[in-house]
Amino acid sequence: MKILILNGPNLNLLGKREPDVYGDTSFETYFARLQQIYPNCDLSYFQSNHEGAIIDKIHETGFSYDGIVLNAGAYTHTSIAIHDAIKAVKAPVIEVHISNIHTREEFRHNSMIAAACKGSVIGLGLLSYELAIDFFLKKEEM
Repeated sequence: MKILILNGPNLNLLGKREPDVYGDTSFETYFARLQQIYPNCDLSYFQSNHEGAIIDKIHETGFSYDGIVLNAGAYTHTSIAIHDAIKAVKAPVIEVHISNIHTREEFRHNSMIAAACKGSVIGLGLLSYELAIDFFLKKEEM
């Protein structure tokens, strides 16, 4: 099973940025752990602070991967273009967020991408990524 983990803006700063909200582990360290947890899964990782690069990656992988785990960061709340890219591809997308967007600033409460996604995992820290991957693996078993 091929799964892309796609992170948006500022997630390159995990481990440094607001550790009280996002924790103190870098995503590179966490991704290595994911590869150990899921040795039979072909995991890829991409991060960009640029909306167009995120859209390009969805287009590039959305017809050949089995699933995309997407943390669009702040683009979650603003990007109709990412919403449209998700709808345009075959691969199902699970929206994830490390923090609970519904308990933060009001402008974070609305997701522009949720309606295009298969589902969302929100507010469970880095475990959110594992739960999204588990969904794809369990779905394959059915």
